[in-house]
Amino acid sequence: MKKIATIIAVIFFTSIGFAQNGAKIEFKAENNTIDYGTITKEKDNGIRVFEFTNTGTAPLIIYSVQSTSSTTILSKQNETILPGKSSKIEVKYNMAVGPIRKTITVESNAVNYDEGRVPLKIKGEVIAN
Repeated sequence: MKKIATIIAVIFFTSIGFAQNGAKIEFKAENNTIDYGTITKEKDNGIRVFEFTNTGTAPLIIYSVQSTSSTTILSKQNETILPGKSSKIEVKYNMAVGPIRKTITVESNAVNYDEGRVPLKIKGEVIAN
């Protein structure tokens, strides 16, 4: 019985040691997605902003922000955000007529995403006048 209690105690204390301490990134957009909705090509500049906060205990480092075709990243990269502080990633869609389904990948040291890679999505539809 003592051996079982010892094993349980070791597992418990080991799991505490592996708790996620460090930088954590939390985006304000639900499901990390911005919905453009249905927009008119001539009446919208295509710029949107992903706002986020470092909810962790260590500085959050944004190593890079990569976009797929038709999307431009307007914000600076290689940024460090201190715990409790917020920042933003500004993106611009090129407003080609048709459906919008794009992914932007944020590479960071965030411990709450696999390998610190955070997928951001934009969706919607661009219509002609």
